[in-house]
Amino acid sequence: MGGGSGLLWIGRALIVFQLINGVLGWGKEGHFAVCKIAEGYLTEDALAAIKELLPDSAEGDLANVCSWPDEIRFHLRWSSPLHYIDTPDFKCNYEYCRDCHDSAGRKDRCVTGAIYNYTMQLKSAYQNSVSEAKYNLTEALMFLSHFIGDVHQPLHVGFTGDLGGNSIIVRWFRRKTNLHHVWDNMIIESALKTFYSSNITNMIQTIQWNITDGWANDISSWESCKNNHTVCPEPYASESISLACKYAYKNATPGSTLKDDYFLSRLPIVEKRLAQGGIRLAATLNRIFASQIKIAEA
Repeated sequence: MGGGSGLLWIGRALIVFQLINGVLGWGKEGHFAVCKIAEGYLTEDALAAIKELLPDSAEGDLANVCSWPDEIRFHLRWSSPLHYIDTPDFKCNYEYCRDCHDSAGRKDRCVTGAIYNYTMQLKSAYQNSVSEAKYNLTEALMFLSHFIGDVHQPLHVGFTGDLGGNSIIVRWFRRKTNLHHVWDNMIIESALKTFYSSNITNMIQTIQWNITDGWANDISSWESCKNNHTVCPEPYASESISLACKYAYKNATPGSTLKDDYFLSRLPIVEKRLAQGGIRLAATLNRIFASQIKIAEA
């Protein structure tokens, strides 16, 4: 009994640790960027449906509420495991059946499971009006938009043993922090100060330029889902754990100081993941909110 109680206490302590250390997403700027990029690729049908669902606080702009799931995380504690996936240490791969569960072992409680769930809620409501009353579709939209951003942050598909980099204490230049926070916030914050005059709009415009120029040939592959599925977060999660191993964890051991060489080599990875998150969020919303006529013709 004593050993079981000890394990239960450790599990609770880890959950609290994860909450305190901001395990729950790109920073506000990152989520704003993902959703703002997505807005530029929405169809008229999707844009109209989204505007109907947005809360008044959004002022008609999806990007304004894309951080909402982080802002209410202490109120809705059940949502905490939905922001990330813990994978086996050093395997550098992701498998849904193996990895998508919470700390209590409950299946489907991870970021990819949440993406499937909220996509289903929105899609069923818009293709079967009888189902609409079952769900809070405004919350479903905000959760889905946020979680598609989260699954593109490499350390949201990190190792179990270090809580996705949360327990790896490093210095970001002179500031003590943890590796997860570096990828959630600090790379973006440093980029804003160094290259974008502390203006997120400037950063988004640069990423949008790269989408239409440097990554133009990749857009169709980013948007597509195999077998005409509405949503397909599996490859996004696999990409993230691969990038976590190749870039996030590399040369970032406990106690290390991360400076310009780490920052400048990782910033392009972060900006590309923000771009992919935006393009894929738009593609998913476009499929969810396709008009009934288009669905019938498909």
